[in-house]
Amino acid sequence: MSGANGYGSGTTTSRHVLLLFLFGAAVLMSGLGLRDPWAPDEPRFALIARDMLISGDWLIPRVGGDLYPDKPPLFMWLVAVCTWLTGSLRVGFMLPSMLASLGVLWLVFDLARRLWDRDTAVAAGLVLLTTLQFPLQAHSAQIDASLCFFTTLSLYGLLRHLLLGPAWGWYLAGWAAAGLGIITKGVGILPLLILLPWVWARRRRWIETPSGPRLLWFAGPLVMLAAIGLWLLPMLLHTWNSLDPDLTAYRDNILMKQTMERYARSWGHIQPPWYFLTNVIPLLWLPTVVLAPWLWPRWRACFRGESTPVLLLLCWILLVLAFFSATPGKRGVYLLPAVPALALAVAPWARSLSTRTGVRTLALIFVGLVTVACAAFALRPPANLIEQAGASAGTLRGLFAAWSLSGMAILAVCRLRRASIGVIAMVAILMIGYGAVVFPVANALRSGSNIPRAAEALLERDETLGLVRWKEQFLLHASRPLVHFGYRRNVEAEEMADALAWLGRNPDRALVLRETDIEPCFNPERAQHLGYAHRHDWYLLRAAALTGSCDTPAAPVYRVEYSPAGRYRLPRAD
Repeated sequence: MSGANGYGSGTTTSRHVLLLFLFGAAVLMSGLGLRDPWAPDEPRFALIARDMLISGDWLIPRVGGDLYPDKPPLFMWLVAVCTWLTGSLRVGFMLPSMLASLGVLWLVFDLARRLWDRDTAVAAGLVLLTTLQFPLQAHSAQIDASLCFFTTLSLYGLLRHLLLGPAWGWYLAGWAAAGLGIITKGVGILPLLILLPWVWARRRRWIETPSGPRLLWFAGPLVMLAAIGLWLLPMLLHTWNSLDPDLTAYRDNILMKQTMERYARSWGHIQPPWYFLTNVIPLLWLPTVVLAPWLWPRWRACFRGESTPVLLLLCWILLVLAFFSATPGKRGVYLLPAVPALALAVAPWARSLSTRTGVRTLALIFVGLVTVACAAFALRPPANLIEQAGASAGTLRGLFAAWSLSGMAILAVCRLRRASIGVIAMVAILMIGYGAVVFPVANALRSGSNIPRAAEALLERDETLGLVRWKEQFLLHASRPLVHFGYRRNVEAEEMADALAWLGRNPDRALVLRETDIEPCFNPERAQHLGYAHRHDWYLLRAAALTGSCDTPAAPVYRVEYSPAGRYRLPRAD
């Protein structure tokens, strides 16, 4: 196809390909092992994975002993396996996201090479690595980077068949990857939307149908169901055979509330339909998005049949954008699966556009703005960054100064002629510095490890610690057994009532509370300050601090005894 469309000269050598992936590893994997899980989601997944390893219960995710129905368990399995292989939770919790991102890079490169040529493939990889949302998410141990791998693998398999086929093995692999994406996060089914523009292009005779038995087309959905069934069937059998009403509620919650209901009637992150167009794409898809004025006439020609691969990719991006814009709840990370397709849609013209004076000028402006912003932050960092850095605020200022000086050097060396190289270098320096310096500097506060450690330092040897309105990272960093009163019961008064009943029955007990929960039940003068984390000051309180102003039951209705060894008990009374 490259010869027919003139998309490259095929001059890139194997050495350039090796350099691309070494560069990708440096950008995507910087900071590995240099921090603990950070809120809001990472400690939860790390805690679940650690408890799976210790308890041997891999089927039903639990947070501190309580069922966790929000997400299927595949990502937690990956974290657990990586932790087991490396022997380190600090390494294992981040490894799935970083390896998944490297996998996406390879898939984008290989698909572009097969569709066009090696030059275009290298361009696709560089566009992907420098689109800010992609390397940023590789440095986050959330589900989305792993989901992006499965959606990209699904697209890769389907397009290998639909555009370069027949390749029935890859067609079935695309469906299987979609199934694995679904048990990673329900929206893993999104790659199958590529079939809609493919049918449209086929009817316009812009593309031919791959040869082969028609029945093979129907094998795809069966393979996808088989992949989903790897977790779904054992879970259904386990919950249906159980007499535990909590397991029944878990099954109904994860199959209904967390999928269709969450999409149709979201209860969090409510944003207007235009949110992605105004708040996400203009920022997180920098600097690639600034090429839009030059890409538009080329993309418009694709809708007249000039490049079917780009047509399918653009249509799929629009379908993904429409899918997430239609639901009330929106987060910027939802669009991450579309970034690899964007890189592929840009790649055929990336090298030629990099020679345009207007593009080069914008590239220098991008580097200049980053340089100025970093200089401003070095002189006066935002208060929240200084707060997170704590005693390491000087190191953070130094990092911003280094970034700013690097930007100045890039502007001086690259100038207008090598502006595109300057953008690549600037993004790489930002990402490597983010992992290598920001991770260890901000870790103490962002990880929340300071609170349980401060509490344990104040406890007597025989005292037991209880948690109210707790964060998952408190369990993750605890080094001694403790008690909590339910996961996510913080919207109900029953959690505090159970905690007060538990505290008052034994003098060798203490509670960790937020400052907003001290009065009226406790005397604030008898509270011991533990530190600040997650937008709250936290305090240690004992029964002697009770004021008697709050009515409590004779015994706690619900409590969980949790051990850092991953064992827990759920007695119903004290």
